[in-house]
Amino acid sequence: MAFSAEALRKQLGKYKFRDLTVEEVTAVSRAHPNFSFSMNTYTFKDGSQKDLLNFSGTVPVKYGNSYNIPIRLWILDSHPFAPPICFLKPTANMGISVGKHVDAHGRIYLPYLQNWSHPKSTLIGLIKEMIAKFEEELPLYSLSSSDADRQSELLSYIARITEGETDIKSKSTISGVRNGGCFNKVTVVGAGDLGIACVLAVVAKGIADKVVLLDLSEGAAKGGAMDLEIFALPNVEISKDFSASTDSKVVVLTVNSLGNAQTYLDVIQSNVDLFRGIIPAISHYSQNSVLLVASQPVEIMTYVSWKLSAFPKSKVIGVGGNLDTERFQYILTKLLQAEALGKDAWIVGEQGEDKVPSWTSSKSVTNETETTAAHNSREKVANRAVEVLKGKGQRSWSVGLSVADLTDSILKDKRKVHSVSTLAKGFCNINSEVFLSLPCILGTSGVVETLTLEEDPAVQEKLQSSAGSIHDLQQQLKL
Repeated sequence: MAFSAEALRKQLGKYKFRDLTVEEVTAVSRAHPNFSFSMNTYTFKDGSQKDLLNFSGTVPVKYGNSYNIPIRLWILDSHPFAPPICFLKPTANMGISVGKHVDAHGRIYLPYLQNWSHPKSTLIGLIKEMIAKFEEELPLYSLSSSDADRQSELLSYIARITEGETDIKSKSTISGVRNGGCFNKVTVVGAGDLGIACVLAVVAKGIADKVVLLDLSEGAAKGGAMDLEIFALPNVEISKDFSASTDSKVVVLTVNSLGNAQTYLDVIQSNVDLFRGIIPAISHYSQNSVLLVASQPVEIMTYVSWKLSAFPKSKVIGVGGNLDTERFQYILTKLLQAEALGKDAWIVGEQGEDKVPSWTSSKSVTNETETTAAHNSREKVANRAVEVLKGKGQRSWSVGLSVADLTDSILKDKRKVHSVSTLAKGFCNINSEVFLSLPCILGTSGVVETLTLEEDPAVQEKLQSSAGSIHDLQQQLKL
């Protein structure tokens, strides 16, 4: 059926910038008359759905011979200010070549999409780059008859993905290559002092088969990254290419923007802008990883990582109060000889001056008088421990040790309890989507369970206050 701009305009009733979208799609139709257009329901990773314009057809690619590569593009209702979602559409006799720009589900990732900016970025420009990248690395290959039989069984699955359904399996399962769960790969993003400290701590603990350090700085490797390269630690790879992080089980984020921001909000926004170029790429190459955020402010950057990755909340964790909690328990047990208190003691809430000591259980007492006495005694000891804790700064190497501790619990499925930044909505009457440190059981899937704190009005009040101030800051950010 011939393309009709007027008919398309009627279908795009809910699109915010309908005329601009029609103008772009018309240009695509003229350049690629084989494309067909329709409105269908797209399901996002968080389960939400929208009726979106999509078009499918083939693009010509020269790779020795000439090939017609089938693709499908979904146009968001905020187009042209947001990039489309792009997929390959392989037929039964085609296999997907997983590579730098295509994952095992046929999802297409390109620098053009990552750097999308209206009016510079257009659908025509996107298709041109797609063709250019496919001519460098052909995304599809011809299957043998036996492979074609297996491929036909997968086509319905891939079709569901390209239709927007998101009940996806790991890349290794789809391609028929299983790693058996025995290869523990950790990627550290950021080659500053903290990133280097995390690499060294993870290597020293011997918990990873391979550690990748993603150095995002401009030019050649500098400082610690250069030294790592010179002395060539075993199983450590230094790279500037996000594809080096592929299939990591844990990705540690240590980067912080060094821009010239004037206000605290500007500093955070600068970090958010930095993460917008990192998290989508990381979540593309390691779709089943646990994101472990050490960037500051950790509560907000963990929230940002969760939003940008669309990962389940259990798989996005901030280092939060883990280091302070380990120190707090050590001070109670070793220095103040309060072993019974140290066992269930935690530092919760947000990092910094607003952190709060709390407990997950206590010894039973027989009456109200004994309850009050026990609480007062514990409070005095806790206050002494907190005073000692205040003199301990969080240096890069100490945070690196904390990161290695958390990574160990995740990779080895230890089911150990740590105080980490997790989605706090629903705890202590917190109703907003904020991340605060709470005692959590960690395993290979991230947060397995969040433990309940003792009912203490003072603790709840402080947590709610932290949640309120963090939420107010988040509302001012541009994601």
